Amino acid sequence: MSPVSVTAAKSGVPIAINNLSKVFGEDGDTPFRALKKINVDITAGEFISVVGASGCGKSTLMLMVAGLLKGSTGQISVNGKPVTEPITDVGIAFQDHLLLEFRTAFDNVMLHADIRGLDRKTLETRARDLFKQLRLEHAMDKYPRQLSGGMRQRVSLIRTLVHEPSVLLMDEPFGALDALTRLQVRMDLEALWLRRRPTVLFITHSVEEAVGLSDRILVMSPSPGEVVEDIRVDLPRPRPIVLGDAPEFASYVDKIHRLFERMGVLHGIALPQGDIHPSGGHD
Repeated sequence: MSPVSVTAAKSGVPIAINNLSKVFGEDGDTPFRALKKINVDITAGEFISVVGASGCGKSTLMLMVAGLLKGSTGQISVNGKPVTEPITDVGIAFQDHLLLEFRTAFDNVMLHADIRGLDRKTLETRARDLFKQLRLEHAMDKYPRQLSGGMRQRVSLIRTLVHEPSVLLMDEPFGALDALTRLQVRMDLEALWLRRRPTVLFITHSVEEAVGLSDRILVMSPSPGEVVEDIRVDLPRPRPIVLGDAPEFASYVDKIHRLFERMGVLHGIALPQGDIHPSGGHD
């Protein structure tokens, strides 16, 4: 069967998730319920982040939206079409940059022309423009081994965006980066997203990163995962480089941390009474 083709658009397309659940090993002796019923409507062009504890089903949800996993119940629709096979009008990015070591940065990006049979001249123009925007013109002819981790991840981002997908799915794409590089790539991603507004589903463990990027944040419960809170982030764009000084930013982060605390995802250390005095001294 041929992959489902999502109608091309200049910007994002809506995604509807209705009564979606996932059980692995349904035919075996020890089935594992990964997701409870998920109901989420995503407007065309929205940037949606999903946060939750490890193992809560965030990545499983993303793979089902991509059509790479089938749900046990429910339905996903992209641009009004039920997802029954892998969608094609999509860009997918993972924590691992997945660049081919034997191809230059530019040739890695141009894989889309080779695999998808797209017009090479058009893609070359887009690719050069994206390399320029991300200040990577000097890296186009270099191989992945010659690039820093942040540069490799930005090349991966260019490859994800070069064919101008309507849907962008990202699974911890900044997870392997140091804090300063994560900040820069976060700013780069927002700037590129603002140009065309593809619909984004962004999986992350970082609450601060989610607040810094998102229109809405879906907070997941521990496994089996379900959406316990759908938080709209009302902050101006583009977001500032340093978000932590803004009280509005801190209130969103605090709200999500408190949700995790109530669910037992975050918890303090219980110390025996008498070990520490109010003054800070010890017995």
